Amino acid sequence: MPETREPEPPPAAAPGPLRPHPPLERYYADEAERRRRVGAWFDATAPSYDRITQLMSFGSGHWYRRRALRRAGLGPGARVLDVACGTGVLAAHARRLVGSSGRVVALDPSLGMLLRARARGADRLTRGTAEALPFADASFELVTMGYALRHVADLRATFAEYRRVLEPGGRLLVLEITRPASRAVHRVLAFHLGRVVPALARIGRRGAEARELFEYYWETIEHCVAPERILAALEEAGFSTVEREVDLAVFSSYRGVA
Repeated sequence: MPETREPEPPPAAAPGPLRPHPPLERYYADEAERRRRVGAWFDATAPSYDRITQLMSFGSGHWYRRRALRRAGLGPGARVLDVACGTGVLAAHARRLVGSSGRVVALDPSLGMLLRARARGADRLTRGTAEALPFADASFELVTMGYALRHVADLRATFAEYRRVLEPGGRLLVLEITRPASRAVHRVLAFHLGRVVPALARIGRRGAEARELFEYYWETIEHCVAPERILAALEEAGFSTVEREVDLAVFSSYRGVA
């Protein structure tokens, strides 16, 4: 009697990209245009970016970054990659903490931002994106990203790359601004980031681009996926001891171990 076999189920489809927020059609029509516009905004506003972000954070940005790095366990001799480094503020704080025996590499897709970061002392500056890091496996002990997770194209691809370039037991630190759960706090934040900061950003050179960038900045916060989805994506990428710490209801610090 011939042997019968049940048909094998079709292979599961690979999950699609996990975008940090829905398309914001006011600013772009597709992913290619999003990359072009965001890159052009950052290139144009690089000279004034630090001034605007310090006003945005009421001058607390440097203190908060230093504390977050220390809480992530950063110390002398570590090898650090700072992704989407911007003007190099987080990388500069990491450079001081790792000392002469450590190494800090800073990466950003914006040439304008990298030119500003050059004076801040990273050991190496590289142009590239979070979704396709140009580094070998297990190259770093700590990967950081400061306030740029909302600008990646795919959280899954980004976290997979972070996991790949970290050595076993290496750590990840992602700082982000999160839409607050409290309606009262949300109203205050929406007024500050959605109206006051863009108005202040317009003052000075390339003011129109700066205003538009910071209007977009707020909308990416407003529509960003929930923190629970970010934590789940980190676990899906293979990170353990995944956690989120919240300060002042809006500042999220995501951590995980490779």
